[in-house]
Amino acid sequence: MEGYERIILASGSPRRRELLAQIGIKTEVIPSWADENTDIADPEKRVEELARRKCVDVARDLPSGIFLGADTVVSIDGVILGKPADTEEAKEMLRKLSGKTHQVYTGVALMQKAAGDVIRKAVFSEKTDVTVAELDEYDIEEYVATGEPMDKAGAYGIQGSFAKFVKRIDGEYSNVVGLPLAAVYARLKKVRDKK
Repeated sequence: MEGYERIILASGSPRRRELLAQIGIKTEVIPSWADENTDIADPEKRVEELARRKCVDVARDLPSGIFLGADTVVSIDGVILGKPADTEEAKEMLRKLSGKTHQVYTGVALMQKAAGDVIRKAVFSEKTDVTVAELDEYDIEEYVATGEPMDKAGAYGIQGSFAKFVKRIDGEYSNVVGLPLAAVYARLKKVRDKK
């Protein structure tokens, strides 16, 4: 997309990079090493805080550019599901999601810097409701065996083979993949148009 200065994605997630490329936004990837430990129980506040930390971590040492940090969690019945530690935890997460509607929250932090100064910043989040079909043990075992759940919040990737179990989505699809494109694009347009 023309008209943007250097955009730095503070995330090693290939899915986020691919989503941005899909809408014509080229990014430079600099993964954040910010501390992701937090006691924040509210999923919306949690993803916003972690996205902010990632953005600030990468922007700290660079004088200029637009920095984008993001964080995604799955929440069901008030319990946050992050990335599973092992296959057993992945199976347990999938059992919790089976036959129910859960929420996916992605927090996004944007910061624009020039000559070392922060010009503008924004932190926001999006929520999408996802309804999963009933999963039997064979479904769960087979899916976990693919290895796909292991680096994803809630132990599934909607853009992969898990798609066959998704009955309904209420909200932005790309938010479930890891970045709410419509919301991000709208804010990047504001940054571009204020030059």
